[in-house]
Amino acid sequence: MLTSHATVRCQQRGIPPLVIDWLHQFGEERFDHRGAAILHFSKRSIRRLERAVGRQPVSKMKEYLRCYAVISNGHVITAGKRYKKFKT
Repeated sequence: MLTSHATVRCQQRGIPPLVIDWLHQFGEERFDHRGAAILHFSKRSIRRLERAVGRQPVSKMKEYLRCYAVISNGHVITAGKRYKKFKT
């Protein structure tokens, strides 16, 4: 599901594969109006994640909860870390 570009970006940015899996399972989806979707963690999705895997594992992975993944045609095309809030 990861393109080669996304694999390289995850390695460069230090994003473990577990976080990409969590984004797929629990992340909120926003459309970028260019044909792709952005998966990210919101307060609601973090609560769902804590219920599923437990509060302690989520707190240990806290630094990765600001990660996002861009999805197009069912493939992750890139991933990164947010430094600003998404515009509503």
